[in-house]
Amino acid sequence: MQAEIKGEIALAIHEECGVFGIYDRQGGCAQSTYYGLYALQHRGQEACGIASVNGLDMRCRKDVGLVGEVFSRQDLEELNGTMAVGHVRYSTTGGSLRENAQPLTLNYVKGSFAVAHNGNLVNVDLLRRHYEYRGAIFHTTTDSEIIAYIIAQERLLAPSIERAVANAVRQLRGAYSLVVMSTRKLIAARDPWGFRPLCIGKRGDAWIFASETCALDSVGATFVRDVEPGEVVYVDLNGELKSIKEAVGKENTGLCVFEFLYFARPDSVIDGQAVHAARILAGRYLAKEHPIDADVVIGVPDSGLHAAKGYALESGIPYNDGLVKNRYIGRTFIQPGQENRENAVRLKLNALRSTVAGKRVIVIDDSIVRGTTSSQLVKLIRDAGATEVHMLSSAPMFVAPCYFGTDIPSKAELFACNHSLEEMRDLIGADSLGFLSVESLRKIAPDCACGFCDGCFTEQYPIPVEDGAEDPL
Repeated sequence: MQAEIKGEIALAIHEECGVFGIYDRQGGCAQSTYYGLYALQHRGQEACGIASVNGLDMRCRKDVGLVGEVFSRQDLEELNGTMAVGHVRYSTTGGSLRENAQPLTLNYVKGSFAVAHNGNLVNVDLLRRHYEYRGAIFHTTTDSEIIAYIIAQERLLAPSIERAVANAVRQLRGAYSLVVMSTRKLIAARDPWGFRPLCIGKRGDAWIFASETCALDSVGATFVRDVEPGEVVYVDLNGELKSIKEAVGKENTGLCVFEFLYFARPDSVIDGQAVHAARILAGRYLAKEHPIDADVVIGVPDSGLHAAKGYALESGIPYNDGLVKNRYIGRTFIQPGQENRENAVRLKLNALRSTVAGKRVIVIDDSIVRGTTSSQLVKLIRDAGATEVHMLSSAPMFVAPCYFGTDIPSKAELFACNHSLEEMRDLIGADSLGFLSVESLRKIAPDCACGFCDGCFTEQYPIPVEDGAEDPL
């Protein structure tokens, strides 16, 4: 991911990305990576890239744009590869540049390698200063470049690239799901807290690493297991999967609970928990906590739809489609700039009059961050003839920023930090307003093997963040 480095931890530089890697001696890995990135496009729509290995030759193609826009058939044929790694990217500041796209490729004395990273480091400033004083020269403001530099440094002393990665990640504090590719091996690593998802799949003799299981499905691979928090896995020269588990179980795990509410595709399974089922359960809990006398339940496409169905199932109120989505408009939650967000909402959604006219409507969204989207949604539904509009969020109130790679802004921009519940209700123009409780949030993923990070709702983070964490060196 991209993180602009300043004198202190910035509060509005967070993003969320997707990574993919494949090892297949039959070749055609760039094509498989292309399909995998297509499946992960929801995790990043600003830039993408693929790096591949043919023999000892590493090639990379990356640019700003969607996967289908950046890569041509000829690009994929030229990339080919018996190994490949890919990345889709979001950013929230002015970093939508080709040079900030990933994977990052590095040439050094031991050869070449590529890195694709999803996450955000909280000790990035400490690491940067430490290595700059030792003579390092960085060409970007990304924490991903720092990770690549540390791996290169460790490889000078380590007997193998996988050992270099295992040694390097000991210095990192924060969220990182990595796929690293040398000219001979493919490696994946997940931080000890498990902030971001990472899974393993198999297709014949091929091995695949991906942010979500939906990407495995897209290339005909079978899910094997998740990468454990703190684990480094790699495919050796014989094509066998091996593991380094020195950091497994050393920390309390904290998978971002927002993966279940918003980020992940509903057909994915993360750390044992089906995303669709978690969203249905969130809606059921919402119905128990906020019973409303209404005629119809609708959801905000796409991630709010499943919670709305859960609410309808629990409450007995009919569910129906109430908002029509323009599929050619990207997400509004992670649109840079307030004016852009407001314009995007108007372009993205329209109310279905036949569903809401003359009805008391419950509308469920996955979250309410700044309140701008909610006020426009309420207006859309009222303008379509609804007699009442009740707004519910399948997430709790946001009360703190995220430091681990999600676009949760500073408290100054958070709706719930600056207004009471009644004020928020009046500002968005709803007849009532409700949020899922933190207690219920923690119960929506009963099958998940990891604990949760819900710091944006509680201000309680799995690791220290305010001071950039302690120096790991």
